Amino acid sequence: MERLNFDTQIFIGENSLDEIKNYSNERICIVTDKFMVESKLVDYVTDNINDTNEYHVYTDVVPDPTVDNVVGGVADLSQFNPSVLIAFGGGSAIDAAKAMKLFGTKLGLAADISLVVVPTTSGTGSEVTNFSVITNPKNNLKYPLVNELLQPDKAILDARLVKSVPPHIVADTGMDVLTHALEAYVSTSANVFSDALAEKAIDLIFTYLERSFSNSEDSEAREQVHYASCIAGIAFNQASLGMCHGIAHTVGGKLHMPHGRINGILLPSVVQYNANESDVALERYAKIANRQGFSTSKGKVGVRTLVNEIMSLRQKLKMPASFAEAGFTKDDLAEHGETISQEALVDPTTATNPVQPTAADVKRLLTPLF
Repeated sequence: MERLNFDTQIFIGENSLDEIKNYSNERICIVTDKFMVESKLVDYVTDNINDTNEYHVYTDVVPDPTVDNVVGGVADLSQFNPSVLIAFGGGSAIDAAKAMKLFGTKLGLAADISLVVVPTTSGTGSEVTNFSVITNPKNNLKYPLVNELLQPDKAILDARLVKSVPPHIVADTGMDVLTHALEAYVSTSANVFSDALAEKAIDLIFTYLERSFSNSEDSEAREQVHYASCIAGIAFNQASLGMCHGIAHTVGGKLHMPHGRINGILLPSVVQYNANESDVALERYAKIANRQGFSTSKGKVGVRTLVNEIMSLRQKLKMPASFAEAGFTKDDLAEHGETISQEALVDPTTATNPVQPTAADVKRLLTPLF
């Protein structure tokens, strides 16, 4: 028996931020970063908090939030004692807020908190998942946390918040969405519900991501990619992910690259590897190629066209095709390759890859990319 949970209320469309107006007599903590305050983007949230509430803005979030960053946030929570926690920002602010809630609750330093997520980028899907990723800079490791306490109560998707996102971030985060959806689709835990969501997210990315990248004024494209991110998040929250993320988490800890950019470099090679090693994955990838109209062929030809289309999209988004193009060298692989290969195997997302790789497989996949 499987249990499927869709626990987050999702608010979309025009004026979706009005949902915040419904809170009254609450203590609201907004977790964000200094840029969101300095740019006044946080006003989208604060302007909707009515006078019956008391609110506090926590701005000490750093990119790729660290263990120490979360500890500081938990201390802040224990002092303010909020009843509502609003995560406002990209993946870093959301991951930090979720981890703050988790550890604050477990340590008894914060009362029962309702978690609301308002994403300002279109990539992580974290507004609808029970995942969070925290970095340990001492060991150059990223830890994926998975816990029901990380599941947001509400997600608010307002496309106005992603209109000013720079093209390179649109590219990085959009490729992350595609990776989420494709990995959920071939996951060993995939089911008919996650399949439907993954397929729709893939449809939206191939239709709208290049448009969103090329023109920030294309409000339809920005909105649809924002929704694709959320839909892919629901899919992988049910089915989990695969070895592309397993490798990306450890590579990100070592090379300090944007997560979506790492996925963009790895994804074609991972798709090809999975298809070569798993007949089930081969069939599923070919089905996606057929669905997108890339190919009418089944099997290896269909997979090859899908890989080519991923690489073509990556080129249109002006993303690097290798770690070498991103400025890294074979010396970097020599320094970190063995550790990356080992750590990728124990990352929880690799557990649901359609085939279980060896450390040697990971190393062979990485070598041509440096």
